[in-house]
Amino acid sequence: MRRPVALRLQAALGTLALAAATGVVLAMPEAAAAAGGATGYATQNGGTTGGAGGQTVRATTGTAIHQALCGRADSATPITIEVEGTINHGNTSKVSGDSCSTAADKIELKQISNVTIVGVGGGAVFDQLGIHIRESSNIIIQNVTVRNVKKSGSPTSNGGDAIGMESDVRNVWVDHTTLEASGGESAGFDGLFDMKDNTQYVTLSYSVLRNSGRGGLIGSSESDVSNGYVTFHHNKYENIDSRTPLLRGGTSHIYNNHYVSLNESGINSRAGAKAKVDNNYFEDSKDVLGTFYTDQAGYWQVSGNIFDNVTWSEPGEDTNPAGPDPKSNTTVSIPYSYGLDAASCVPAVVSATAGANKGLKVSDGSCTPQNPDPSPDPTDPDPTDPTEPSPDPTDPPNGTNLSLGAGADGSSKASGTSYGNVRDGDLGTYWSPAGTTGSVSVKWSSPTTVSKVAIREAAGSEGAIRSYRLVDHGTGAVLATGSGAGVISFPAVSLTKITFEITGASGTPKVAEFETYAG
Repeated sequence: MRRPVALRLQAALGTLALAAATGVVLAMPEAAAAAGGATGYATQNGGTTGGAGGQTVRATTGTAIHQALCGRADSATPITIEVEGTINHGNTSKVSGDSCSTAADKIELKQISNVTIVGVGGGAVFDQLGIHIRESSNIIIQNVTVRNVKKSGSPTSNGGDAIGMESDVRNVWVDHTTLEASGGESAGFDGLFDMKDNTQYVTLSYSVLRNSGRGGLIGSSESDVSNGYVTFHHNKYENIDSRTPLLRGGTSHIYNNHYVSLNESGINSRAGAKAKVDNNYFEDSKDVLGTFYTDQAGYWQVSGNIFDNVTWSEPGEDTNPAGPDPKSNTTVSIPYSYGLDAASCVPAVVSATAGANKGLKVSDGSCTPQNPDPSPDPTDPDPTDPTEPSPDPTDPPNGTNLSLGAGADGSSKASGTSYGNVRDGDLGTYWSPAGTTGSVSVKWSSPTTVSKVAIREAAGSEGAIRSYRLVDHGTGAVLATGSGAGVISFPAVSLTKITFEITGASGTPKVAEFETYAG
């Protein structure tokens, strides 16, 4: 993840004097990016690589972070932003540009992709200033402290969330962070780590969450159940009233975490959520697992956990604790490999590894802290998924193009283009997203079997599509991921709507045809 690249910032940063004034350091030929590689669910759906392969800049103010985002060629151009010092309201302002959408009262990662923010040097502290991720993908946040973010009082930021994600967020890895407040909702604070409105494929690892009324949630209400596939591992939750986390729908994997002083409740699985809870250490706490404050049940699979001085409430109309003898009431299949430490050593190994400025140490699955593995090599042909070959545009599929005569829709389209252009059989017409990323779908009135897709780019835009994922719109299942246009093969599936999502692009992608085939 180290690649010296000419630094491209806004023209306003053309002089070193102005760069210093705004907190951007320009000369960074040997700067290091995020260390190690993503774990848990963040490895799925094509993986999470952040700014790998892109330029590296250093920022000492919030304004400089926004300027780095806005100075990219487009909203998907990879970038690693190394942060040092204290980031606060006094040095954070809104910056405008075609590749960003920022705000003055938070660090805004909106409608962007392929970004790493990593603390370096003497450390990075976001003081009373939250980090907001919205309509974005492939984001890494590592080795930073976010503290005392308020939703009421002064100053306010990010709805009171230390890190908050919402609205079609995909693939986020938050690692070795310290997230903390100084009280609960009555003192003006909200959640430390919140996900809502269709946020998926997230991992929180080796982090400390403490001194807050609310640890975090997945889903903002009992009807917000489109979130999920979240991993929590090797984190320490300390002096938290509830929500460690609160799960509404979706699937979570929660392992090797140390919970101390959960004052009211802990892992709250409800509204159909499923949690696999492995080898955690719960200590001096109350109601650490179950369904609480609702009659809409959630589920859990438990194994290897230690409950040390944990008390349990009696079951009631809106209280269903898993204890005092927790038993599994569901099964959860985990699609990735992971090293599982014994619960007995979790307090020691988490103490040695979790939080910002701990040297990014990790566990090797045998209760021994280790230095992180080297970062993935950005010169690999496909850093998003090196095992997935790019489609071959010279291998046309056989049979009838099922898209002819079908319907089409998608996300916001660029002016002058049409969804229907992708299934009209005419390479002279095309659809483009409103930005550099977006999605287009082909749909049928009855179930249709598909096993191959051919994506044809319009003349003059060949190579613009960098990365994609292909999704069964009805189930949300990811059928394929990769890079570039061409022919995509996958196991045959019967569906009524198939969606091609462009997750990374160079310039403006133009899809002339979205062809579908049965075989």
